[in-house]
Amino acid sequence: MPDRNIVVLTAPSGAGKTTIAHRVLGAMPEMQFSVSATTRASRPNETDGEDYHFLSPEEFRARIDAGDLLEYEEVYPDQFYGTLRSEVEDQAADGPVLLDIDVKGALNVKRIFGNDVLILFVAPPSLDELQRRLEGRGTEDRESLQDRLDRVEQEMARADDCDAVVVNDDLDTAVEETLTQIRQFLNS
Repeated sequence: MPDRNIVVLTAPSGAGKTTIAHRVLGAMPEMQFSVSATTRASRPNETDGEDYHFLSPEEFRARIDAGDLLEYEEVYPDQFYGTLRSEVEDQAADGPVLLDIDVKGALNVKRIFGNDVLILFVAPPSLDELQRRLEGRGTEDRESLQDRLDRVEQEMARADDCDAVVVNDDLDTAVEETLTQIRQFLNS
């Protein structure tokens, strides 16, 4: 696998990591996106292998037992999300690869691949702004919103474990800073 070509974006939910990831992919056509695996049901507009690798809970557990996952989490009983080792290694052999995963998973990928990984932590400008963004989505009930907010403090506490922090106060500025960090990493 070529050196220094795995980039991980991580952030608390609502900080803008996925939006930034899409912009990075648009600005860097050589960058490939690592498709995560999940056991959740696909949504009507989702395609297996493009949006996620949809697996049954039994298939996912078999992949865990076989050591096929770089990182994974059981978000709810039998609802897993994770990154397939083969997906990242195959793509990284052809050029830079971008992962969009949680901070715990990001740190595990770094533990496995070391200096071949750049972890960028996308931080919200403030916790109040993050809460406003999550509420503005309208996709959470009160309980799941509180669960996400409870996780934020734990995730924010790990920001210093990442290689750099990008504060997403202004999206265009955050995207430019992210692209600068990635290009410096890939060219070093």
